[in-house]
Amino acid sequence: MGQHHSVPQNKESLSEIRNAGNRNRFPRAFLHSYFPQRFCSEPMPKHLVISTSGSPDSNSRRMGRSAFAHLQKQKVDCDWIDIREMDLPLCDADKCYGMLGSRKLAAAIESADGILIAAPVYNYDVAAATKNMIELTGSAWENKIVGFLCAAGGHASYMSVMAYANSLMLDFRCVIIPRFAFATSEAFEGERISDKKITARIEQVADELVRFTKALHT
Repeated sequence: MGQHHSVPQNKESLSEIRNAGNRNRFPRAFLHSYFPQRFCSEPMPKHLVISTSGSPDSNSRRMGRSAFAHLQKQKVDCDWIDIREMDLPLCDADKCYGMLGSRKLAAAIESADGILIAAPVYNYDVAAATKNMIELTGSAWENKIVGFLCAAGGHASYMSVMAYANSLMLDFRCVIIPRFAFATSEAFEGERISDKKITARIEQVADELVRFTKALHT
């Protein structure tokens, strides 16, 4: 026999049921609490980490890899993309959108709910390749949860990602996580992130991506 889930018999709960009038007006938390079998089939959020550096020796890629490894350890549904390994054209506002690399990247972004962008900072702005990525994929970014992992040459570039974040927020209605990881070359030794505070910060941003995406996923 199936499990029986009784609705609490108190005045507040009964009043909520009467006032709601139909199931679609119940709070989602209420429905999950009392009818778990009915609402357990909703797909879990998908996550994506994108490395946008063109350098073979990239600190921002190391940050992205660290975040990806952390999400995998947490058993989060997450994919990895390194645009250096893709044949992406420069955006010409014409034929570029139909090219295979552009279409593959747009499809991966569109299928994700939450995205971490690992980006280098050059001349007080995110790298041109990072901006080109958005120009190639456009509306695939609509309504995504987005976080940032940035590597730069110095601490003066700390706020450089904001113009990029504002573009995603205003053009594509992305929700930007109000916390990001920023590191200079001092935080790295070869292939390793040597600064434990930076590692902790990366993991914190990754955890925030999951928390935001889960909270806003419908």
